[in-house]
Amino acid sequence: MSYREVASKQVLTWACVAIGARMPVAMAPLALVFLVRERSGGYSLGAALAAAYVIGEIVGAPVLGMRLRAERARPQLAAGLAGGAVGFAGLGAFPGAHPVILGAFAFLAGAAPAAAPGGLRTLLTSLVPERAAAQALSAESMLTFAVWAVSPAAVTGLALGVAPRVPLLLEAALMAAAVAGLWFLPEGWAAGEPEQDGTSKFRILARAWPVYVTGAASLSLLALAELVLPALLEQRGIGVGWAGPLLTAMSVASAVGAFVYGARSWPGLLRTRSAVLICGMAAAVALVALIPGAPGIAVALALAGLLQAGAMLTRNLSLREALPSGALAAGYSVMYAAVGAGYAGTGSLAGALLQVAAPSTAILAGVALTLTLTAVGWWGERRIDRSARAGDPLVVLDTVDSVASGPEGPAVGGGSDAERRL
Repeated sequence: MSYREVASKQVLTWACVAIGARMPVAMAPLALVFLVRERSGGYSLGAALAAAYVIGEIVGAPVLGMRLRAERARPQLAAGLAGGAVGFAGLGAFPGAHPVILGAFAFLAGAAPAAAPGGLRTLLTSLVPERAAAQALSAESMLTFAVWAVSPAAVTGLALGVAPRVPLLLEAALMAAAVAGLWFLPEGWAAGEPEQDGTSKFRILARAWPVYVTGAASLSLLALAELVLPALLEQRGIGVGWAGPLLTAMSVASAVGAFVYGARSWPGLLRTRSAVLICGMAAAVALVALIPGAPGIAVALALAGLLQAGAMLTRNLSLREALPSGALAAGYSVMYAAVGAGYAGTGSLAGALLQVAAPSTAILAGVALTLTLTAVGWWGERRIDRSARAGDPLVVLDTVDSVASGPEGPAVGGGSDAERRL
């Protein structure tokens, strides 16, 4: 398959809606810090608001994602995005409000649209042929990394050049525009039956726990790169201002990695590919902690970004393999919460270690945690696969989409099933 099968008017419309829904997410943490930094205890309050926002995402994604229905996807997604727009608008309109009120707005802005990433991803894959799913997910990753590369500069420029409230008001406008854009897309996607032999959706989603664990592991490395990098640069005697360009380079490398991953088929089981990519990414981040000069750090971060794209895509493809089609939107939402928890957990660990250890030590400790999570996730996927092959009814996952073509569906780029080459 090639990217030509993904290029269509509907996919372009989807991309515009996705930008409106995801750019506010990428802008939010930094925008919240700038919003209140001039108040007494501003940086601490900004961190608390960002935490409230992330907690909202972690809570909202699984709760709302499990309630998404294919036949009612548009109004459900629209309601969530509208709620997020209200939360961002409240933050921008009342920047001097009591911290509790601001925290409530931040929580709403994070929780209300938290099911949108999973719903939009499911909608995207329904707009392309099944055999082009990998290319569609690669294109989505490229779009996501581009948004994350642009957002910090946009927030900084608007907050410092215009007014601190402007980024939040822009986020509200973007989410409102995404609500309007949903009506140019299909009502939803083909409904599937998530239940098997009376099994609840919760149990079906729980069966994919190893995928969520490795998903959390992959993003925990991003937390290390983003949150500890300024302190590491200071430790190395490098200007802290280089943190922004270095992270932008990492995002650009991730976009390139997403394109390369989707351009061809790859050998090996998905779980093996994922473990190899995350371990490679962990090694690159460990090099960031050990290399003394800025050029070497830049190369290591770019390598980590290149591998991160493939790791994220293998997790999404593994989830498509592990869950029936009717549970995919909810599964993507649970994954969103899991990776958010991984980001927050590793960031908290690194922040605590920075109080008692050097930044390089904090990064290496985070890498060790990531490798542990990766090993647990790989073991869990291997165990479930063995049980499924043995016919255990409690762990046999849906195979309707893979009966004819193997566990990953039609081979990417044509040819035989890539999953059988290990």
